[in-house]
Amino acid sequence: MVLESSYQQFDQSSEGEGEGQERNVDRDETPLDSGVIIHVVPESGKTRWNHIEDLDSFFTRMYHYHQRHGFACMMLQEVLELGQFIFVISFSVFLFHCIDYSILFKDKRPSNTDKISISDAILSSKECLASMGLVTWISILVASIFWFLRVVKVLYHFVQYWDIKSFFNIALKINDNDLDNLTWHEVQKKIIEVQKEQEMCIHKRELTELDIYHRILRFKNYIVAMINKSLLPVRLKIPFFGDIIFMTQGLKYNLELLLFWGPWSPFENSWHLQEDYKKLNKRQELGRSLSKYILWIGIANLVLCPLILLWQILYSFFNYGELLKREPGALGTRMWSLYGKLYLRHFNELDHELNARLNRAYRPASKYMSMFTSPLVTVIAKNVAFIFGSIFAVFLILTFYDEDFLTVEHVFMIMTVSGSVAAICRSLVPDENLVWCPESLLTAVLAHTHYRPDSWQGQAHTQTTRSQVAQLFQYRAVHLLEELMSPLLTPYILCFHLRYKALDIVDFYRNFTIEVTGVGDICSFAQMDVRKHGNPMWQTLPQSPINKEPERPEYSDLQIGNINKYIPLCSNQYTQAEDGKTELSLIHFTLTNPEWKPPSHAENFVAALRERAKREATAAQLENNPLYASLSSVSSLGPEYNDIVSNILRSPIMNQVSMPNTNYNYTHQPTGMSLHTSINGQNVCSTSGNTAIRRNVNRAEGPLHIGEKGLLYSLQQVIGGSYQSLETSAFSSGQQEMHTIQHTVPLELTAVDMSLSTLYLHEIHHRQ
Repeated sequence: MVLESSYQQFDQSSEGEGEGQERNVDRDETPLDSGVIIHVVPESGKTRWNHIEDLDSFFTRMYHYHQRHGFACMMLQEVLELGQFIFVISFSVFLFHCIDYSILFKDKRPSNTDKISISDAILSSKECLASMGLVTWISILVASIFWFLRVVKVLYHFVQYWDIKSFFNIALKINDNDLDNLTWHEVQKKIIEVQKEQEMCIHKRELTELDIYHRILRFKNYIVAMINKSLLPVRLKIPFFGDIIFMTQGLKYNLELLLFWGPWSPFENSWHLQEDYKKLNKRQELGRSLSKYILWIGIANLVLCPLILLWQILYSFFNYGELLKREPGALGTRMWSLYGKLYLRHFNELDHELNARLNRAYRPASKYMSMFTSPLVTVIAKNVAFIFGSIFAVFLILTFYDEDFLTVEHVFMIMTVSGSVAAICRSLVPDENLVWCPESLLTAVLAHTHYRPDSWQGQAHTQTTRSQVAQLFQYRAVHLLEELMSPLLTPYILCFHLRYKALDIVDFYRNFTIEVTGVGDICSFAQMDVRKHGNPMWQTLPQSPINKEPERPEYSDLQIGNINKYIPLCSNQYTQAEDGKTELSLIHFTLTNPEWKPPSHAENFVAALRERAKREATAAQLENNPLYASLSSVSSLGPEYNDIVSNILRSPIMNQVSMPNTNYNYTHQPTGMSLHTSINGQNVCSTSGNTAIRRNVNRAEGPLHIGEKGLLYSLQQVIGGSYQSLETSAFSSGQQEMHTIQHTVPLELTAVDMSLSTLYLHEIHHRQ
């Protein structure tokens, strides 16, 4: 939702109490800061990784090193990209200036021969150089400078990642061959332990999971918050098309250059915002300065537009040409848009965690979008596909009969065009066996993406909702067109839209930047503070008792254990994150980092949600509460999801209450059969017994075991059962088996827990 009010309004209402709250947050995040014993390490005893100045870059390189399979793969990829760049430039120059197309197309005969070969059409080097004009030489010069800078960057990366390799091998004791067999969660635990020995950060004795996430995702959390608060001008009004969302790699690069790491950006370094941006009296001056900076960057983009556009065209041609020949319908497939990835991203969510969610949501999202077809378009597509398919079939038969048929002029082109048109038209024809169930499919998408506007509730069947989903889940052809148009539209957006948001951006930095000990300046939304940035409509009702004493003395006055006294909300419409972003981000981070010790207010929120679920699990009218609606939705996501839900609903406790009959869409797998789950398309096979064969788990979302902070564990306590064997992903009786089997549960159970929590919180929000 676009806020019409100025970003300045927050200052007078929050400056006084904000400082006190931030101090409380910092103390709660660093409970060991008071009374810290300063340990002075002798100079001879210090290690090479003691007191790393730029921990942001260090942790980010560690994360990329793990996700990109180690030193050899990373360096080989970067070297090959250098070669690819040279190939694109040299091959393009060769095609434009070194081929005599009149000979190639038989418009002119070569001398002394009747048979034309490739060598006859290739010009000599002298003729090639003579045909090159000024534009070509300028393009080659700019490309050479860019390539040289890339070489310097690759050499710099070589030195940096060699140090990361040494850190993995020596400090963490992880060989490159073992990277694919370790989750990031396991690597992160080792980093936290090594901090106690190496003292990479000297400002804190112990690092937390949130500290590491804050450093890796410092700037991404800012841009996710800006998208969430509709601060960045990504919506454009195009004649005849209406409002569209435009976000490309080029525009994103310029935004990050302007706002985060550029030479005149608001940040002094990667972890500290300039002090002037924290002062209200500097607001107007900084706004004018940032506006001028944005204008100059926009002008630079306009000057470089021809070269960037030429590169985009050439790269897209070489990248998609072979794909379109092999799969003509490839541009008709869908992909998550760049804006969609930013809108759907949690605060403090790493790339592989986001990709895992979006990969699971791809199939239901594709089915949902495929349900909406125009009858008129369907009729036209069927007839056009029949005509062009017939032409292709006849030409194909003639080719089988006599291969010389392909030598006839334009035959190959006609076959290619007719086959491509037929394939594209058939992709527009809906499946005749498709069942119309938009609400169920959109709920399945929500279970994995976790976010949707309130306007989608009960409106999944409308074209308005479908068009809004299309902004997040676009055609690949639309993505390609946007990237090609990016060099033209980016200067316009910077000069005529973003420039006028400069003052709001300055206000955003001042109002939503806090300093955390041992981490530096971060976006306050990344603290996932449900008091400051939460929305009461996304939180459980205050009747939920929390039977837990506060762990930290500074929160004793909040009386968390008292049913009648709760932590007050200090947020308003300006400070609240939209669409439940704060609450859902907190739940997601808690599930993917179960060892994290959250602040008391965060623990209170998560515990209240679990307590409410426990009460509703034993309610007299189960079908009328949010828990049952959420369980019913989860059961339709797949066999492993249905197994868990069916075991919950068929438990003795729940059979004692009034519950309607439920027909399940999937059959149960018998105990003892193997179950195959996948992470990002990579199979993780597990067999019966207590031993799991782990491979390619480096992109697993969260840990390989289930923690005690999720709804599944709470419901298991209510029904008095435990998780069954690895294959069935269900519950069984026998409370004592719970802890012995935790480390062998399927990898998808963390996702199941988050899907259930998401749907449950959305149900609560919808009914409040």
